[in-house]
Amino acid sequence: MAAAESPAAVIFSETIDPGGRCLVRQGRVPFSVMTRIHSFGHALRGLRFLLQSQPNAWIHLLATVCVIAAGVFVRLAGFEWCLILLAMTVVWVTESFNTAVECLVDLVSPEIQPLAGRAKDVAAGAVLVGAIGASLVGVFVFLPHVLSWLSDSA
Repeated sequence: MAAAESPAAVIFSETIDPGGRCLVRQGRVPFSVMTRIHSFGHALRGLRFLLQSQPNAWIHLLATVCVIAAGVFVRLAGFEWCLILLAMTVVWVTESFNTAVECLVDLVSPEIQPLAGRAKDVAAGAVLVGAIGASLVGVFVFLPHVLSWLSDSA
């Protein structure tokens, strides 16, 4: 072990990209609060990229804000909030994975390839399925509240 190497450096070997991020890590990584903080930083950077690069993410954000506002307005019950939050999470997760798939496909196949296009289409289809499912959950949760509100105001 060289004099400048710490014992932790011997535990794992890593390849670092020019930006300083670890690309490959082999072996056991010791737990550290700073490592966890850096992990959150990477995640937040990914969310920022999602919002900056994907117009559909702005549509999802608008829908998320509207659904939360509507839920507060109609005073959703705890279980109803759980259903709504789960449905919104599904949409955000599928949109995130769709974006990750698009980035990876563009990286490994910069030229037009039918199979690369198919991978992107399948990922986009997953977002569509999640959005349709979330919309159906929204209808089932909000419809009784809307009908009650309409009958009370009539």
